[in-house]
Amino acid sequence: MAGTGAAEDGSSIRDWVVSVIQGAAPNRLWVIGLTFVIALMLTAMPLPQWASVWRPAWVAMILMYWCIALPHRVGITTAWVVGLLVDVLTVALLGQNALGLTLVAYFALKSHQRIRVFALGQQAVVVAIILVVYLTAMHFVRLLVRAPAGSDFWAPAVTSMLLWPWLFIILRDVRRRANVF
Repeated sequence: MAGTGAAEDGSSIRDWVVSVIQGAAPNRLWVIGLTFVIALMLTAMPLPQWASVWRPAWVAMILMYWCIALPHRVGITTAWVVGLLVDVLTVALLGQNALGLTLVAYFALKSHQRIRVFALGQQAVVVAIILVVYLTAMHFVRLLVRAPAGSDFWAPAVTSMLLWPWLFIILRDVRRRANVF
């Protein structure tokens, strides 16, 4: 019995290595990381002063998508690490975005089964509500450290809500084509 298990384990490892070499790996988790890198690049992209107020919350939207689509792969820890990267990238108070994105992940994970069955318009409204929580937390932290904080802190929630249906469709197609599960 023990000998057959070892032989099966060896063949399954060999089959996995062959599938990776041939490009047929079933779990291409690097796709998730690549979407976060693209979101970080869009966050760092310079915009005119009038448009920077309306910059969508790219990282939060990507995080919400992956928490809804793959809650067993992307969660609170991912949110914390990506939030620290956003803090470093945007020269924010270290932990500020980590806290906010952790809240986003928590609410997305807590309600991912309900959000999945909503139509895209309803999902966009839920995304906007979760983003208002995120942006309110960011605003509250800025007020605590006496940093300048405008009253239009909610504006990214509006643009993110408008972009959510397209972002959802694009990410869903990428996930399906890359066979990420």
